[in-house]
Amino acid sequence: MRLAGVEPNHITFVTLLSACAESPSHARSFGASIHAIACKLGYHTNNVKVGTAIIDMYCKSNQIDLARLCFDYMGFKNKVTWNTMVSGLMRNGEIGDALQLFDEMPERDVISYTALIDGFVKKGQFEHALEWFPRMQISGVEPDHVTILSALSACANLGALRLGLWLHRLVLDGNVKDNIRVNNSLIDMYSRCGCIELALQVFHTMSKHNLVSWNSIIVGFALNGSVERTLNYFYQMQEDGFKPDGVTFTGALTACSHAGLVDEGKNLFDRMIKVYKIKPRIEHYGCLVDLYSRAGMLEEALNVVTNMPMIPNEVVLGSVLAACKEANDVQLAEKLMRFISEVDPSGDSNYVLLSNMYAAGGDWYKASNVRRRMKRKGIEKNPGVSCIEINGVVEQFVAGDRSHIESEGIYAMLEMLSSELMISGNVLDANVRTSWF
Repeated sequence: MRLAGVEPNHITFVTLLSACAESPSHARSFGASIHAIACKLGYHTNNVKVGTAIIDMYCKSNQIDLARLCFDYMGFKNKVTWNTMVSGLMRNGEIGDALQLFDEMPERDVISYTALIDGFVKKGQFEHALEWFPRMQISGVEPDHVTILSALSACANLGALRLGLWLHRLVLDGNVKDNIRVNNSLIDMYSRCGCIELALQVFHTMSKHNLVSWNSIIVGFALNGSVERTLNYFYQMQEDGFKPDGVTFTGALTACSHAGLVDEGKNLFDRMIKVYKIKPRIEHYGCLVDLYSRAGMLEEALNVVTNMPMIPNEVVLGSVLAACKEANDVQLAEKLMRFISEVDPSGDSNYVLLSNMYAAGGDWYKASNVRRRMKRKGIEKNPGVSCIEINGVVEQFVAGDRSHIESEGIYAMLEMLSSELMISGNVLDANVRTSWF
């Protein structure tokens, strides 16, 4: 364009920078050149749209330092500029800087809060996401459907039912009650919180369903052990004109696995490939392995593992290993550990499971060897973590941890309960007491 004697305008720059933002490789190869030309023509500081597009490009290409430098150098910044920078910092894991910048914002609209809440969800910091949602409401900013989707995802991951119910009330009182994505998320949240009847109620009050709606309720039934309803809705969705996809089959296969329906599961797996032309992913093979493992068909399970077109992950292998423990098949467990050592060399759970198998069989020498191998490789047993919701607040407890703000009172209560149990003639196992204190 410049070679032809035509100077690019701000629209041209925004278009080019947006294209680079969608492709990190282009951002790194062409973005800097476009930025340089924009600087030469004065667009980077004099035009807020161009300046914001430059920041967005650097954020999305993980060049957060350059994005922040451009942000600080800009003169006038609008709401979009501030929100782009906050969102970019969250996306790149610079949470402290994002919160500091959020506090400095001259004006906070719904996008600002959504950037924070969604950023925490994507980083797996669900507790922090749910801390910011009430702050948003206190500040008088009304959440939109994107904010609610992020908050519902956090509730689903934490099992925070009370907060999920509160969000549902906001949905019913607001203007997003007919939003299909919000309703699908409500189904998912209730299912993962163990309230499948509430999930079903949401499903049946929806005026319109899409494939995600059907998948959400089918997978929800499967997660909650409602095998018959899982398969009923699996076939009903097809009668309603919906074609099942890989997620649908994951739910149906999971249900078959939990119910021990080996023949039904095998037929579904075959139909998925032959009738629906769906290429099985690792989760489908995992369901098939789990199906055989739970039915005690360990050789069939191992056959699937060894013939999978992809490397089995630790979840697939762990499923068979757990079945080996149940069947006390130490020889097969030892074979599996060779796979596990290659796939997940730093994982602790499968090593602990094998050690416990040896110990249960009285082979303390081999059990000790496994523990020594773990120590030599630097593998430590991860402590158990529990989450409970108390008065709308999600509390997290880690085995042996005293960092909780109420830890003194918690341990005092455990000591009192322990004493009362002993007085009443119930003697606690020494290992249990050790894990408490």
